[in-house]
Amino acid sequence: MYHKILLPVDLNEESSWAKALPTAIKLCQTFDASLHVVTVMPDFKMPMVGAYFPKDFSQKAHEAVKEAQHDFIQKHVPETISTQSVIVDGSPWEAIIKVGKRLDIDLIVMASHTKRKFVDYVLGPNAEHVVHHAKMSVMIVR
Repeated sequence: MYHKILLPVDLNEESSWAKALPTAIKLCQTFDASLHVVTVMPDFKMPMVGAYFPKDFSQKAHEAVKEAQHDFIQKHVPETISTQSVIVDGSPWEAIIKVGKRLDIDLIVMASHTKRKFVDYVLGPNAEHVVHHAKMSVMIVR
């Protein structure tokens, strides 16, 4: 049923993956699907933002996140699951959808954040945006 499963992960926020990861792993094992772990970074190259950081900051940040994501995968994902590490820049929900389209993902598995902040009421949480805008199936794990 599913061949490619995408799991968005914020490496600094365990609640972004703690409940969704076991579900994604079980689905990968059940359907012999590959797992694509995606981490979204802010776009440091935007002129408005980039002026405040050293010239090579974005590259160094990507390298650090790549290493942290590989450690995360090694620690939490069974070796029997074909896994791809993906790091992208931009708005979380938009980047998740773009990666999903680019990789031809069948299913996005995301954690639901129960902590609501004021900004969530104004903009809506990332999971909600992904559900409303994605063309592929989305599973929200609570």
